Amino acid sequence: MSERSFKVLEAIIDEYIKSGEPIGSKLLAKKLNFPVSPATIRNEMASLETQGYLDHPHTSAGRIPTVKGYRLYIERLIPESSLTLSDNDRYVIDSAVRNICGDSDEMIIENASHALAELTKCAVVSTSNISRFSVITKVEVIPAGKRVYVLLLVTSGGGVKNKACRLSFDLSEEQLEFFTKFANENLSGINLRNVSQEYIEKIGVALGSYMVSLSPLLKAVADISGEMTTDKVKFEGESNLIAFEDLQKQEILSILKNRNAFTELLDNAFSGINVIFGQEKGENEKNDTFTISNSGLIAGNFRKGEQTAGSFGVIGPMRLDYKKLIPYIEYFADEVTRILSETEDNQE
Repeated sequence: MSERSFKVLEAIIDEYIKSGEPIGSKLLAKKLNFPVSPATIRNEMASLETQGYLDHPHTSAGRIPTVKGYRLYIERLIPESSLTLSDNDRYVIDSAVRNICGDSDEMIIENASHALAELTKCAVVSTSNISRFSVITKVEVIPAGKRVYVLLLVTSGGGVKNKACRLSFDLSEEQLEFFTKFANENLSGINLRNVSQEYIEKIGVALGSYMVSLSPLLKAVADISGEMTTDKVKFEGESNLIAFEDLQKQEILSILKNRNAFTELLDNAFSGINVIFGQEKGENEKNDTFTISNSGLIAGNFRKGEQTAGSFGVIGPMRLDYKKLIPYIEYFADEVTRILSETEDNQE
C-alpha cells in the first residue's frame, strides 16, 4: 500500500473512531494534512474498499473501516515512536496510581484493574500468575471443631489462603505441634510451584509414625499451593462494557460467564502490547474465545522484577481510540510493574 493510501485509511479510521458515522470524501479532504483533490480521495477510497480495508454501508456515500482495515492500522501504529502519552494523560494516570495499594500483590493488581476501568471507561480483564513467584513463609494448623482443622498458608507476596480438612480422628496437641514445626522446617522458603504431590510424598516419609494421621494435612498444603499458582482472571467495569451501544449484549454476557477463557488470550500479550478484534474469530485461531462482534481488546503486560507477572486487557468497541489507549496502557502497566517491584524490594 502506498503511503498516500494508508494516510487516507488512517484519516478515515481516526474520524470514524470519533463519530461512529460513515466518512465521506468532502470531510476527509478537510482532515488530510496534504493537498489532494476530492476526486483523488474518492478513487483512493474505492481502491481501499476493493482491497477489503473499507466497507460501504447501505446507500451512504461514506465508508467505514473493516477488521482488515483496523488490523493494518494497528500494525502500522504499534511500531511508531510517535505514539506518546500526553502530559494530561500522564498526570491523570499518576494521580490514580498513587491510590493503588493493597496488603498483597493480588490485591494491588485487583485495585489497579479497577483504576484502569475507571480511567478508560471500558471493561478491564486482568490475569495474574504472580503467586508463581511467591515462596511459602508460614504454615499453621488451627482446630476448628470436632475432627476439623483449618490449614493456613502464608506466602512472600502477602497471599493468605486456608483450607478446611476433615479428618477421621482428632489430633492431640503433640501432633499439632509436631506438624506445625515439621511443615515450616520443610516448606518455608519453597516456591509454590514446587509444592507438588510428588514433593509432598517425598517429605511425608519423614513423618514417621505420624504419617497416617498427618498426611491429609500435608496433602492440603499441595492443594492450596496448586490453587494459588493457578492464573487468576478478574473483570472490572462490566457495566462499562454493557453500556456501549456498538456491542451485542448477549455476546457480552456470554463472555462474562466464560471469563477464564481470557487466560490463554492474554498470555499472548506477554511480548508487549497486543490488539485483538472480536470479529477476527476464525481468521485468528488464537482468538477462539473472544467473540464479541465489533469489539476490540488492547492487552499489555506487567512484571514483578524481571519476570512477567500478568496482563491487563481493555475491552470496548472496535472503534477504541488506539492512538491514545496504546501508550496509555503501556504507561499504566509500567507503573504497576514499579509498584510490584517496590513491594518485592521491601520484602527483601
